[in-house]
Amino acid sequence: MPTTETQPLRGAIIGAGYFSQFQYEAWTRIPEVQIVAASNRTIYKAEEKCRSYGIPKAYSDWKEMIDVENPDFVDIITPPSTHMEICNYLAERNIHMICQKPLTPTYQESLALAKVAQSTNARFMVHENWRWQPWYRKVKTLLETGLLGELFSIHFLMRMGDGWGNDAYLDRQPYFRDYPQLLMFETGVHFLDTFRYLGGEVSSLYAKLNKRNPVIAGEDSGLVVCNFESGATATLDANRYNEALTDDARFTFGIMRIDGSNGHLQMDLTGDLTFKPLGKPIEPIEYEHPRTNFGSDCCFHLQRHFVKQLLSGEPFEGEVDDYLKTLQLVEACYESAETGQVVKL
Repeated sequence: MPTTETQPLRGAIIGAGYFSQFQYEAWTRIPEVQIVAASNRTIYKAEEKCRSYGIPKAYSDWKEMIDVENPDFVDIITPPSTHMEICNYLAERNIHMICQKPLTPTYQESLALAKVAQSTNARFMVHENWRWQPWYRKVKTLLETGLLGELFSIHFLMRMGDGWGNDAYLDRQPYFRDYPQLLMFETGVHFLDTFRYLGGEVSSLYAKLNKRNPVIAGEDSGLVVCNFESGATATLDANRYNEALTDDARFTFGIMRIDGSNGHLQMDLTGDLTFKPLGKPIEPIEYEHPRTNFGSDCCFHLQRHFVKQLLSGEPFEGEVDDYLKTLQLVEACYESAETGQVVKL
């Protein structure tokens, strides 16, 4: 394993779709890493990324790239249906990997992928970047210091406004229109993972899911109520159809309020946080949350963590076994919506 005292980790990237720009850019700011190659099934997209981010070589065949370059790790930024084949190939070669979510098209396939990750000496991390957004990191710290006292509830309101009309999800992610499961599978999973990060494990949940836009295949609206083992609750009121009162709904994806025995925290659409102690004036919470890349540079923070833990040998915050607990919550949402019942975990 290379170290920062000798040579940087040699990384390769598979995929060059819309979201990949944030991951490519983040790697350029991590000094312990050198991205040596990128691949995409349409070679010109890989070549574009290589030109933009100073990567030496582009490939159209990811297997050829792996065999020729033999990287220390691979960043997988491809559709869920491709992940099993890629991860198997890398695991057989003991090449470390960081894999975008959704992990696979189904929960059962994700269980199989977890077994692949466990069968190798290679390290595996899920690219679940939501909890790395700075407002959640700050809130986590505030909760741990006891600012709120006993946690009562977390409520998140999301309105995206990119999913109405025949051109729903625009040119950015038009394939969303064809997902048989959309809101919870693609977006809601982030919030469920964040709820676990902030509030602990969930003991039961109830979900009501709807399709507001008739031209898409999956659900685009939902209400989910999670009951934590601690007795606290979390509510996600999410809708990709209606609009938010902001020019940039994708910065925070919505607003959040967290109540506790000492008062409440609130986050607005700009990422600003305030604390209202019971019976006292509102206090602003100072912290850095620049409008850098996606989610205030959350991809950089996650990838920096990946490299740090890879070099130290310490566990990732995003081990596949832990992430399966979040995927169980996604499965429970669809089960609850279908049966109309509370699902116990």
